[in-house]
Parts: sequence; structure tokens; C-alpha cells
Amino acid sequence: MEYIQRIVDGEINRKIEAFNAINIVGPKGCGKTRTAKERCNTIIEFQDEEKRDGYLAVAETSPRLFLKNPKPILFDEWQDAPKIWGTIRKDCDDNPDDIGNFYLTGSTSRKIDTPHSGTGRITELLMLPMTLSETGESNGSVSLSKVITDKTYDIDGIQSNLSLDDLFFAACRGGWPRCLAIKKDSAKLEIAKDYFNQIYKKDISAIDKVNRNPELTRTILWSYARNMATCAKKTSIYADVKAEYNVSDNTIASYIDKLEQLFVIKDIDAWTPQIRSKTAIRAAKKHIFIDPSIGLSALNIKPDYFNNDLDMFGHVFENLVLRDLIVYADAHDARILHYADSTGLEADAVYQMDDGRYALIEIKTGANKIPEAEKGLLKFRDVIKAHNESALENKKHPRPVYREPEELIIICATAPMAYTTDNGVKVIPIGCLKD
Repeated sequence: MEYIQRIVDGEINRKIEAFNAINIVGPKGCGKTRTAKERCNTIIEFQDEEKRDGYLAVAETSPRLFLKNPKPILFDEWQDAPKIWGTIRKDCDDNPDDIGNFYLTGSTSRKIDTPHSGTGRITELLMLPMTLSETGESNGSVSLSKVITDKTYDIDGIQSNLSLDDLFFAACRGGWPRCLAIKKDSAKLEIAKDYFNQIYKKDISAIDKVNRNPELTRTILWSYARNMATCAKKTSIYADVKAEYNVSDNTIASYIDKLEQLFVIKDIDAWTPQIRSKTAIRAAKKHIFIDPSIGLSALNIKPDYFNNDLDMFGHVFENLVLRDLIVYADAHDARILHYADSTGLEADAVYQMDDGRYALIEIKTGANKIPEAEKGLLKFRDVIKAHNESALENKKHPRPVYREPEELIIICATAPMAYTTDNGVKVIPIGCLKD
């Protein structure tokens, strides 16, 4: 299968200008090894049964022999030969002028404690499942980063042909590269289900060789799936689990921690500017799956289920968009946060750049929700303006002011085309979006 250029390739290009070794991490099946292989002249695969014993013998006795091979060199499943880490680190110290010589990829279900962190020598890069622009659902005709940074960038009239049924399927299938090599749609849905089964049956115990209860793990994932893309309190999730199992909070927390280390679930932090001195910011984290297909597998949901439950799909669609936004933001050294306060002011996502600029984003399934979303975003901007005016009233003792958003954006599932409203809000169909 021909290699599909990934957004993370741009990040790798930046990293290899500064570092001699890159450790690519991320969920299983997201394409780490294939992406690294495209860049390497020598590939050492410790899982290759025909060569495994010989490779392991060299790795144990004289690991520096591997470094004599043509570079760049990929060490796949390097955790099987942990001395490789120290060997690469030493070579980075000995050859500080070299860049881009080594790539490390491995299993997320195996955590290895190395004697040295590799800081300053071996950089770590997170790779996530494919976005809709990478799998081809989105035509990629609207650049999110350009919308935010280029005031002359014109998106009006750019069309999307992505249907709601297409999105139902894409969410259940997930962004797993393996699916692109499979022709039958029903077979593509099997990949996410298999990942889910591997996670709760094997990976949760394999990560640190501690025996854990698979059914307890499955219940935790089920509860997270029920609360997908919400700020549900951990106590609510714990209550779901305790309804089935007599376990302590510490035990549940330890399982959740391992699922985060496996890149299965992720919490999105709250954006916390105090724009109203007496307003309580809801700093709760928003719970998402690294790919919504895992959560849908936990719920045993297929695409046609959403024909009768669009409310549920609203949460799934938000998770799907947030997955893509995280990838897009990482590619431009930005962060994805969220905001909600006690007055009802909220933003589904805050795209915050490293220089302080940011955009407020609302995520809506139906185009009929665009006016409501626009109203909420405009109110948010007005609150910031009012805060700043109030903060500057006392010229001798001004209070802190907050930067106004660069853009107000609505990402919609069913909008047929991108456009700018009379109030300057950008409406972007998910079927047009790229980084």
C-alpha cells in the first residue's frame, strides 16, 4: 500500500533539524512504524521472528554494532532490547553535530524504565490516529491555521460533499491506517473492535506486567464512552464502576492512569482566564477518546445506530473533531483547551497558539445550530471586551486585560459550504478542514 503523507511528517521534519534521535509514541495501530520506515535506510525489527534471536544477541552484548549500518536507522519494538536506548543516547553525546540518525518506535503496552531519560538527545513525538483530512473524508480545502493567522485568507464558498452517513461511518471506523487497505466497509469496522478487545483484555495488564481485571477495565471504558466529550465529574464515572464492582477510588484511578498511558483516553484541560472576577470557572477536564471508535466499540455501536440517536452523535462528533484539532494544533505548536463557567459561557475548544493568540471554537452537528453557536461566541467576545474596558477604567491602577480572540469559528458536520457570517464568525464544514 502506498504511503499516505501524515500531518506528523511536518513535525518530524522540524524535530530532525534539532535532534539526532526521535522516539515516536502514540496509540497502537496509528502508523508509527510505517511513518518511520519511510525515512530510514536501515530497519531493525525486533519482532521479526527470523532475525529476532540474532538481533537480541547483538543488542545484549554489542549494541553499538547496530550503529554501523546506513543511517537513518529505525529500531522497531526497541523495548525488547532496552540497551538500545542507552547506546543511542551515548552516540548522541559523542556526535552532537549529527541530526536525524535514529528513530525509535514501540508498543504502547510495554513501559520500559530506562536508566537515563534521553532529555536533550532523544526527543519524543506523539502520533495520533489519522484525521479526516488524512483518510480522505475531508477534502482539506480550508486550513485552520490560516483561518486563525491570515486575515486575508478567504474561505467563503468552499464546498463540502461529506454526508452525515459518511461521518457516522468514519466515527465508528476510526482513523486507523489499517482500514485503508481493506475494501469491505463491514471489515473496516472490525479494526476498532479488535483494538478495543486488545486494550481491555491484554494491554491494560501488559503495560507494566501487573495483572488487572479485564471486565473492570471494560466497565471503565464503557463509562468513559457514556460521557464522551463531556466534563463529567470523576465521581460520576467512579459511581458507574462501583455499581458493578466493589473497588476503591484508588484502584479505579490506577486503571484510568494506565489507559491514559496507553493513549486510549485523554483529558482536555480547561482554559482559565479570570475574565469575570466573581465568576467561577469550571476547570473540570473534558473527557475524550484518542479515537472515538474505541468508545463506540465499548458501547457496541454501529453507524446505523445514529439514525435514531443524533443527540448521542453530537458527543461523538465533538470527540471526532477534537481528535483532529489536537493533531492540527500539534502540527503548529498550538494547544487545544476548552472553556466553561458558571454563567453558561463556554467554548467547545480553544485553539491557543504559543504566542498567546487564540481562537474560540464551537462544534455543532446540525447547520440549524449555527445561529445559536454564533450567538454564544459573540457573547464570549463581548464579555472579554467588557472586562478589558472595566479593567482600564482606573488609569492609575489598571487591572489585567485579556487578548481578544483572533477568530470565532464554528465547525459543523452538515454545513454544505464554508462562509463568514455578517458578524465575522467563520463557519467551516468538517468536510473541508485540514491543519
